[in-house]
Amino acid sequence: MSPVSAAQARLFHQLHHGDLLHLANAWDAGSARIIESAGARAVATTSAGVAWAHGYADGNHLPVPVLAATVAEITRVIRVPLSVDMEGGYSSDPVQVGLNVAAIVAAGVVGINLEDAMGDPGLLCAKIERARRAAGRLGVDLFVNARIDVYLRNTVPPERRLEEALARAARYREAGASGFFLPGLVDAADIRAAAAAVPLPLNVMARPGLPAAAELTALGARRLSAGSGIPEVVYGRVAAMAAAFLRDGVSASVTEGAMPYRDINALMAAR
Repeated sequence: MSPVSAAQARLFHQLHHGDLLHLANAWDAGSARIIESAGARAVATTSAGVAWAHGYADGNHLPVPVLAATVAEITRVIRVPLSVDMEGGYSSDPVQVGLNVAAIVAAGVVGINLEDAMGDPGLLCAKIERARRAAGRLGVDLFVNARIDVYLRNTVPPERRLEEALARAARYREAGASGFFLPGLVDAADIRAAAAAVPLPLNVMARPGLPAAAELTALGARRLSAGSGIPEVVYGRVAAMAAAFLRDGVSASVTEGAMPYRDINALMAAR
């Protein structure tokens, strides 16, 4: 592991133990470079955005070599730490997950998300352990963010969601997770309870009804992710602009609100 990567890994861990870490999720090298230029202290990918950018559906369909190549492209153009959403690790076999993790760590990643998708928590524990071993062999103190889908998937009755989430978080911590992620959680009382109950940094995801950043910090959350929100908005704008241009052929439909060409080009040339 290079001294630069070692410093980035240490920094990424440290960023979870201070002010709320805001992660505006990227999906390719260009979006990552723009996000970094906006002042990001770290960059994370959105699995959905990366999959869509390559013509795949989200949901563990992206080939790992495509992901590794994307990671290499992103780390070439940014200088801040990079974390990658690996969904379920792109395999149900923990050994293969370890190999997949090694491929992206070798490309420059210092953090990952691994999700349980409300499956057997024992399986995610095994994946976390394999991920840690794989990164350790490469000399990387990998930040493993364990995503718990209790709230997002609505497969547990509301009165049991917090209890189930905390039970899973405790197991993932024992397996070696560095943080835990509860996407879909917006209730302030549950955020406070989760942050207090598990001695790991709590990650929440931007969503209607989520408390403001200052309140999240006071509640104990340490990481706020945009998730797939930014590429969803971008794709929505692309669809609307393309439809208007194809229908009317009016130049304004593809120029209004644009970031100037020279500014974009200068950002990409700087690296």
